[in-house]
Amino acid sequence: MTLTKQSIVDKIEVVGPYSHIQVRVCERVLEDGEPIAEKYHRHVVSPGADATGEDPRVQAIAGILHTPEVVSAYQASIAPTD
Repeated sequence: MTLTKQSIVDKIEVVGPYSHIQVRVCERVLEDGEPIAEKYHRHVVSPGADATGEDPRVQAIAGILHTPEVVSAYQASIAPTD
């Protein structure tokens, strides 16, 4: 019996007016190559966030959608108002 673990980015969604990238990762445990357990978690890549450690597909999407204009607009939207 050999147990192994896989981390798979299985869903990438672009949501909201500032193109936040929502990433779902499946953590899968396999026994002799057959899945025996799965757990999911999500995280969000916001405009302006460092995407260098992300899946290459997420990096590509961020490179296209997170333009300087989008990043500026997003930063302005979260800036504190007095």
